[in-house]
Amino acid sequence: MKLAKLTNGLTVVSTTGAPAGIDPVVTAVCYDSRQVIPGAVFVAIEGFSVDGHRFIPDAVARGAVAVVCRQPVSVDAAVVRVADPRAALARLACRFYGHPARQLTLVGVTGTSGKTTVTYLLEQILAQAGRSVGVVGTINYRYAGKVFANPVTTPESADLQAIFRQMVDSGVTHAVMEVSSHALDLSRVDGCNFDVAVFTNLSHDHLDYHETMQNYWQIKQRLFLQYLKPADRQHPVRSVVNADDAHGRELAERLGTTAFRTSTGDGGDIRPVAVIRDLAGIRGQISTPAGTIDFDSPLVGDFNLENILAATGAALALGIDPASIAAGINTNACVPGRLERITEGGERFIFVDYSHKPDALENAIDALRRLTTGRLITVFGCGGDRDRTKRPVMGEIAAQRSDLTVITSDNPRSEDPLAIIDAIETGVRRFCDRRLSAGTLARAETGKAYLVEADRRAAISLAIGAARAGDTVLIAGKGHETYQILAGETIHFDDREVAREVLAATARRGA
Repeated sequence: MKLAKLTNGLTVVSTTGAPAGIDPVVTAVCYDSRQVIPGAVFVAIEGFSVDGHRFIPDAVARGAVAVVCRQPVSVDAAVVRVADPRAALARLACRFYGHPARQLTLVGVTGTSGKTTVTYLLEQILAQAGRSVGVVGTINYRYAGKVFANPVTTPESADLQAIFRQMVDSGVTHAVMEVSSHALDLSRVDGCNFDVAVFTNLSHDHLDYHETMQNYWQIKQRLFLQYLKPADRQHPVRSVVNADDAHGRELAERLGTTAFRTSTGDGGDIRPVAVIRDLAGIRGQISTPAGTIDFDSPLVGDFNLENILAATGAALALGIDPASIAAGINTNACVPGRLERITEGGERFIFVDYSHKPDALENAIDALRRLTTGRLITVFGCGGDRDRTKRPVMGEIAAQRSDLTVITSDNPRSEDPLAIIDAIETGVRRFCDRRLSAGTLARAETGKAYLVEADRRAAISLAIGAARAGDTVLIAGKGHETYQILAGETIHFDDREVAREVLAATARRGA
């Protein structure tokens, strides 16, 4: 595509350095100077820790024919100054890749918790209905049997449009994606018009970025108010909203008849009836405007029932038949790191979950608390260089609801792990003042207690070692992640692998 055509329509502050009569062919749109190839357009993004303007000379040296930026610069290339480079990046990427999102039926899922599970459920439902499905989410992005690592929940706009282009070229018809609040605020989904949008819930998270819950909520609503296609006669319902959540009820009121309301009670358009919950899963019936759907899912917990209802609503909004919905729900055996059971635990029920924020941790513990017949042991920590206010809150949640709380490290990043643990312990001590050591743990099988073990591997080992038949162990915070970040160094670490290694070692000792 020629540069003039690519940049046509941008809100331009000024253009300099473009030789008269020369309109080069653009070969790529990049925001990382290391990815620049000859003929590329480089967009300088002012990031959280690095300012892309610093890398403009490198981009030009690598062959960039044009630079899009906010600040004035002098280089041997065309310089297009704009007020908002992120918005410009999205517009350029959409145009460069041929607006692939317009060729897909696009579903966006937003909310604090549950996004990943809802996308997995929808993927299975759509596949059962014969659709070719692509997914973009926290764990990875995938389509046509191919799986790729995804470093963030919602990729930067240029990456996202490239992914959509690949999906379209591979025959994908439906794309399901997690839409984070960061993505909505940073223009990553600009150019995407969603056919259906899903709201799961809203709770304390990302306040290191958004500062207040009101800011966080206002940004979340943009998916429905700014990026969602309008309802029409063929598609009268465009959104699915969890009416059990206070923010969801507010949103549903605003959206009116264009939204399906889901509820685990009696007030939803989509609601459960005759449901049985246990540590083997959830089964029963779902009442919907399209009739009753029988289901039997291996997913565990009330919050997963909410996720099932959300996926059901989205599928119905897309026109999927009830039989395919039931088959998709029943087929979805496991979402990686979302209350994923480690089956080698035998009579001890061991689960790994991604709950790294207060609401998610509370939901996971409460789900297991209601179902376990023995003690509930929770292992968790909090990430470094992130929202510090949630640390004592999560300590309170764990200590109040667990019989034994094991405080450990998550991803400390650049922070002192012990300082993070101290903040968590402040909350724990509000509900439990009985601190154990590794040596006294075995002799303290009754009563509420907690212990501190900064080494996550050792903490998991202590928790599993303390569990007896009928007990449940929740290893929370990292879920599907296969790494740990300590003092800036990334090492391999997978809670699921560690739990299995501990169980295998225990079996070898004959315990």
